[in-house]
Amino acid sequence: MRKILFVCWGNICRSPMAEFILKSLNKDIYCESRAVSREEEGNDIYPPAKACLRKHGIPFERHYARKITQEDYEKYDEIYVMDELNMKNIHRIIDDHDHKIKYLINKDIEDPWWTGQYDKVYDEIYEGILQIL
Repeated sequence: MRKILFVCWGNICRSPMAEFILKSLNKDIYCESRAVSREEEGNDIYPPAKACLRKHGIPFERHYARKITQEDYEKYDEIYVMDELNMKNIHRIIDDHDHKIKYLINKDIEDPWWTGQYDKVYDEIYEGILQIL
């Protein structure tokens, strides 16, 4: 089974949105999400991100934000980050010896926690997921 991990800053907006979008589109791929920071550790998906998923008919469950580890790297076949800052930080945490870490799309996906642009971010994540499928 193909195993995919999505990573963003706090694991409360973009990466869990990607996780649940992919889970809704393909049941044959195992996926989860993580953070590059610990600041949101244990927190659920941010309420506006949940509202965006609901709006698009994407089911989700209680989520617990977690920071990525080298063990996660070994477990997953592909790891997708959302922006350049995530890429820089993940390389401080992970030794990408197998070159598994990539951008989800060919540009930064802005952090909607700062911008409030949840629908725009949803569309970009959805586009990226369709590309990897």
